[in-house]
Parts: sequence; C-alpha cells; structure tokens
Amino acid sequence: MAKEEFDLKKFVPLEEARKTFAKVFDKSTISALHRLSTKRYFKVVEYVISTGKEAHVFHAVDGAGNSRAVKVYKTGTSDFNRMNMYIDGEPRFEKVKKNKRSLVFAWTRKEFKNLLLMQKAGIACPMPVAFHENVLVMEFIGEKGKAFPPLKEKPAKDVKKAYAQAVEMLARLLFKAELVYGDFSEYNILNQKEKLILIDAGQAVLTSHPNAEEFFERDLENVARYFSKQGLEKGRQQVKEDVKALKGKV
Repeated sequence: MAKEEFDLKKFVPLEEARKTFAKVFDKSTISALHRLSTKRYFKVVEYVISTGKEAHVFHAVDGAGNSRAVKVYKTGTSDFNRMNMYIDGEPRFEKVKKNKRSLVFAWTRKEFKNLLLMQKAGIACPMPVAFHENVLVMEFIGEKGKAFPPLKEKPAKDVKKAYAQAVEMLARLLFKAELVYGDFSEYNILNQKEKLILIDAGQAVLTSHPNAEEFFERDLENVARYFSKQGLEKGRQQVKEDVKALKGKV
C-alpha cells in the first residue's frame, strides 16, 4: 500500500486531532479511514468530539461540507471481555473469531446494523452511513459543529416528557426493532433541544440473546434510577409496566 495513504494530514488537518490519532491509532486504522474517505463518505476529519476507553468520536465533513461523526474503535485497548459478553450468543455473529481484533471489527459492524434496525423502528438515533473494520461513519448529532450534550450533562427541563420519550424508546427497541439496548442511561442519550437521541448502540442485542432479559432489566433499573433522581419517582416495575403498555401502540 502506498505510503501516502498513512499520512495523517490527508485526513486530519488540525494538529491537536493529529496528535490524538498518532497516540492511539495504528496504520490499519488509517488505512480503514482512507478507504472510507476515497469512497466519499467523508472528506476530512477535523477534531475530537469525545474520547473513551473503547473508542474516539471525531467530527468530519464530506465533500459538500456536511458534518459527519466518525467513530474509531481502538483495536488495542478495547475491553475484550465486555464486548464478548454482548456478542457471544448473538446469532448474527456466531462465526466471529475469539481474538480482540476480530471482536472489535464485529462490534463496529454490530453497531452499524443495530442503528439501521433502530432507525427502521422509528427511534431517534444517528443514521449510520458506512463502516469498515473498526471505523464507523454516522450522522452528526449537533449543530454548527458542536455535538448536543448527553442527559448526564444537560438534564431535560420537562422531566415527564423526557421520561415518556425514554419509555417509548425502550418500547420501540423491544417491540419494533426486537432489540434490547443493554446500556440505556443518561450517558448514552443526547439532549437535542429537549428531544432525546439514543447513541452508542454497539452493545444492543437481539431479544433472542440468552442474556437479553437480564440486560432489559438493567435498562429498566437505569431509567428508574435516573428519573427518580430528577424528581419523578419511578420504580423498575413501574417502568416495565409503562413500556409494556405501549405494545401494539408504537
């Protein structure tokens, strides 16, 4: 492969963002970025939106100047055991090799497929654009280049309305997408001017997954805990009843 394909300046014009890439990502990742860029899913990566133990998310633009979110999973430092818990038992990924690199690639593909299912179910979430290996290109959820904050940072003003949105999301996941999210919390829900947007769908599993019920109960507990702290007293069982009441209505 030509040496210039690994030139960070080709994808990342800002020095600060280039330093982040250079510290974390290998040549294989740059090659994956190059492939997606040459297919015009984005033109250039501009800056870091968020950083985490398993992935970094960057703001990028396409040839027309439209914003994109480029999520890059780390092949070297991602939590192998955590990822395997959500992939092992998934009929969609039965043939995934049990090594970290293969698992990260499968996780990226899984998030892409989950987002498609969520979109089809009418759940507010980023539209997936493309993926290759450990790189996922998505719709950017923000305005003027700034991402909308998670509920953890900016709680909704109307708590009852936000709760209703959260319950509807869980119902659409369960009854329309046939998915269990598995990590439904204020950290993974953006507040887009009082409209809730669900992100980070890599861990979501099909309802046929052997641990789906356990993951669902955990999601219910997270919703009950968060909204109780916001002044709307809800128990896990009440949240479950509210979700089940929407069966056939979403």
